[in-house]
Amino acid sequence: MKLGVFTVLFSQKNFEDMLDTVKNAGVQAVEIGTGGYPGNAHCDIDRLLENEKLREDYLEQVTSRGLEISAFSCHGNPISPDKQFAQVSNEILIKTIKLAKLMNVPVVNCFSGTAGDHEGAKYPNWPVTPWPTEYGDILKWQWEEKLIPYWKGIGKLAEEHGVKIGLELHGGFLVHTPYTLLKLREETSDAIGANLDPSHLWWQGIDPVAAIKILGKQHAIHHFHAKDTYIDQDNVNMYGLTDMQPYGEVQSRAWTFRSVGCGHSIQEWSNIISALRTYGYDHIVSIEHEDPIMSIDEGFARAVKNLKSVLIEERPSDMWWA
Repeated sequence: MKLGVFTVLFSQKNFEDMLDTVKNAGVQAVEIGTGGYPGNAHCDIDRLLENEKLREDYLEQVTSRGLEISAFSCHGNPISPDKQFAQVSNEILIKTIKLAKLMNVPVVNCFSGTAGDHEGAKYPNWPVTPWPTEYGDILKWQWEEKLIPYWKGIGKLAEEHGVKIGLELHGGFLVHTPYTLLKLREETSDAIGANLDPSHLWWQGIDPVAAIKILGKQHAIHHFHAKDTYIDQDNVNMYGLTDMQPYGEVQSRAWTFRSVGCGHSIQEWSNIISALRTYGYDHIVSIEHEDPIMSIDEGFARAVKNLKSVLIEERPSDMWWA
């Protein structure tokens, strides 16, 4: 396994300065945003698609520093009832898959998306209870009419380009649990798997190690985000886990994103890393920084330090004792 970082936290830096910063911090890989919610501060996708020399120079900047690109990321909502946003999200995803093939980047990370509740809807609708029964009816329509047809097409495109899709299991989107990921994968393509982020599992009440076992057995973990979550039980008792307060309301929120080791123990993170190795994931552990009470530099440095203490970097030895 190697340590990486989702470079959107350094969007204010130019490409070369960003690479120098992460290299000096001790990481070995970068995950780069190509558009959508993460933005494209370090990747002009249209220019790179059009110009082979530019792609070669771009990769040279990365590899000359001893780094690699773990994934391109273009999180959006390609099945949104907002037709314009859905179109933009879809176009960026398709371009990103094509660019990933051209630049030998193995994974494209994104969201599954969330549809509206009918063809004329204006906003996404995320049902979270089967009753009253109209919620279940909405969910069935979303999956059958929007989610599965869309991802069948994208799955085929990804297969043709030799690229894996990493869907982030994120609340608010139709694929947000191991079950929903495996259900979509079964209905579409094995090119579709998880960009697994423990922070989104913890606040849903899902044990990350258990999720790794479930998905790893199906070879369905394509990328991994390292981000923590602090659960404040007193606030959970007031607001529940589907807390709608802004992320900045740290004192009263039920849960808050934290840097690695600031929400759960290093032992728990060690268990996560060991489970990844045990169940077949040996790619990049990509740090994502969204800690509201730490600076970017401090939160990033804390994550690097804590992950380096538990990361399994070398291949296992032969069992000489057995």
